[in-house]
Amino acid sequence: MSKRVHTGKGDRPTGEGLLKGARERWVRTGEVELCVAELGDPARPTLLLVHGYPDTKEVWSEVAPRLAERGFHVVLYDVRGHGRSTAPQPLRGGFTLEKLTDDFLAVADAVSPDRPVHLVGHDWGSGQGWEFVTVGRTEGRIASFTSMSGPSVDHFGHWIKKRMARPTPRRLGQLLGQEAKSWYIYAMHVPVLPELLCRGPLGKQWPKILRRIEKVPTDEYPTASLPSDAAHGVWLYRDNMRPRLRNPRPDAYAHAPVQLITPLDDAFLSERLYDELELWAPRLVRRTLPAKHWIPRTRPDQLAAWITEFVTSTESGTPAPVATGKYADRFGGQLVLVTGAGSGIGRATALAFAEAGARVVAVDRDAQSAARTAELSRQGGAAEAWAETVDVGDEQAMEKFADKVAAEYGVVDVLVNNAGIGLSGSFFDTTAEDWKKVLDVNLWGVIHGCRLFGRQMVKRGQGGHIVNTASAAAYLPSKTLPAYSTSKAAVLMLSECLRAELAGQGIGVSAICPGFVNTNITSTAHFVGVDADEEKRRRKKTARLYGLRNYPPEKVADAVLRAVVRNQPMVPVTPEARGAHLMARFTPRALRAIGRIEPRL
Repeated sequence: MSKRVHTGKGDRPTGEGLLKGARERWVRTGEVELCVAELGDPARPTLLLVHGYPDTKEVWSEVAPRLAERGFHVVLYDVRGHGRSTAPQPLRGGFTLEKLTDDFLAVADAVSPDRPVHLVGHDWGSGQGWEFVTVGRTEGRIASFTSMSGPSVDHFGHWIKKRMARPTPRRLGQLLGQEAKSWYIYAMHVPVLPELLCRGPLGKQWPKILRRIEKVPTDEYPTASLPSDAAHGVWLYRDNMRPRLRNPRPDAYAHAPVQLITPLDDAFLSERLYDELELWAPRLVRRTLPAKHWIPRTRPDQLAAWITEFVTSTESGTPAPVATGKYADRFGGQLVLVTGAGSGIGRATALAFAEAGARVVAVDRDAQSAARTAELSRQGGAAEAWAETVDVGDEQAMEKFADKVAAEYGVVDVLVNNAGIGLSGSFFDTTAEDWKKVLDVNLWGVIHGCRLFGRQMVKRGQGGHIVNTASAAAYLPSKTLPAYSTSKAAVLMLSECLRAELAGQGIGVSAICPGFVNTNITSTAHFVGVDADEEKRRRKKTARLYGLRNYPPEKVADAVLRAVVRNQPMVPVTPEARGAHLMARFTPRALRAIGRIEPRL
C-alpha cells in the first residue's frame, strides 16, 4: 500500500464547477493528487460521496447541497484521473481497486480523522464502495454505505459463476439479459479505440446522448473535462473486470450497514444482480425507484431523503425505517402531492401513499386539516410529509405554490388532483356565480394542477403520473346535478386528452370515478333553489344516506394507488359506479331514464 500523505492548499471556496461555495483542498496519495470539495459543518457526521464513470464529483452537485442543508458534513472528490485530480502514470495498473482504496482512506483520514464516514457511491463509485466496505483494512472507517447503480465486481463474479454452474432456463435468461446490458464492458477492453472515441466524437456527443436517452439535464453538466475523464476511466474496466470476474474474492462481506438503491429502468444493470445480496451484506436495506441510471442528477431530493434517513438511523443505532405497506416497492421515497387532503378521499389517499413509504405533500384550503393529514402521514410510514395551504382554483396562487414545491421538495412524481366541492339543484336555479364556484375548484383546480406540475414532470424527463378525481356523475346524467356532473365530465375528458398527449413522455394519467363514498362532501355541498333551513335539512339527510351506504374512502385510495401501478386510464369505484359505467356503454337509454328521476330528499 502506498504511503498516504495529506497536503492541503488551504480550505478555500472554489468558484469552479457546479459546487459553488464548497471548500476545496488537495489530498496526495502516492503519486496522485486528489481534488476534494467539502460542504457543511466538519463537526457533523461526514458523508463521503464517490462518483462513477465517466463523471466527476460534480455529478453530486444537486445531492450534496441538500445533504449539507440537512446538517451533514459532505465531502466529494474527483477520482484519480478525473476532473481536477491528477492521473497515475502509467495508466495501466493505476486504477486497480486496491489503489482506489488507498485514495479513499487518504481522503477519509484527511476530512474525518477521528470518526468513521458514511460512504455513498454511484456507478463505479458504488463499485469502489463495495470494495471499501468489504476489505479488512477499512474496517472501522466506514459507518454505513449507500450503493446505487453499481454492484460489487466480486459479487458480480460469484453471481455469474453460480448461474454457469447450474444453468437453469431462468438463470440462463438472467445471464443473457445482463450480457446484453453489459456490452460496453467488452468494448472497453479493445486496445486504443475507446480512448480515441472518448477524446473524439463520443466525448463531444456524450451530453446529447445523456439528454436524449437518459433524460438527464445537461445545461451545466457534465464538466468540460469529460473527454479525458472518459479516456482515463477506461482503465477502471481493464484493471479490474477480468481479474475479479474470473477470481472473485470469497470474503467480500460488508462490515457496515448497507443501503441499496436500485433504479428499475437502469439500461446497464439488471435488478436481478442483487438477488442474493443479503448473503454478502447481512445488514441490508433495499430501496427501488422507477428511474434510469443517473439518479444523482434526476432524483436528488429522493436520494437526499433516503440517505438522511439511513445515516440518521445508523448514527442513532436504531434500524432504518423501511415501508412495508402495499406497493412500498413502487412508491417508497417518491414525492406525492394530494390536493383536498384535509379529509375524506384526499386524506385516505395521502395516508395510503404514506404507508407505501412515499414523501407526501398534503394540500388543503384548511391549514389545520392539512397539518393533521401530514402528521398522520408521518405516523403512518411516510419518509417525509409536509402540509401546504392553497386555493386550487386561484391561478396565481397555484403558480406560486408549484414553484415553491419544486424549490423546497422537488419535482412531484405522483400528482393527485382530488380537491372538489358539491353542488346540487336544477339548472335554472343554478346562478352564474354557482357555476363559477364549482368550476373553479372541480375543473380549473385540476387544470392548474395538471398544467403546472405536469409541465415540471415533462421538463424533468423522468416520467410520472397524474391522477384526477372525477366521479360516476361524469357519465351518469342527473337532473339535480347539472353543474357538478358537467365539471366531472370535463375532468374525465381532460384526463383522456392529457393521457394521449403525455404518453410519449412516460407520464401516465388516470381518472378515478367514485360513486357514493362516505366523506364530508355531503355536509359541505351547496343546494341551490332552497332556503337555508331546507339546505341544512338536505345536507343532513344526504350525509345520513351516504353514511348508511358506508363505502369507505380507504377503498378509493387503494384504487388510486392501483391505478398508478397499472397505469389505468379510468377507474370506476364502488359497485354503482361500475354498474353505471356499463350502462353508459351498453344501455345509454336506460341510464338517461334514471337521470330523469327526482331524488327524494
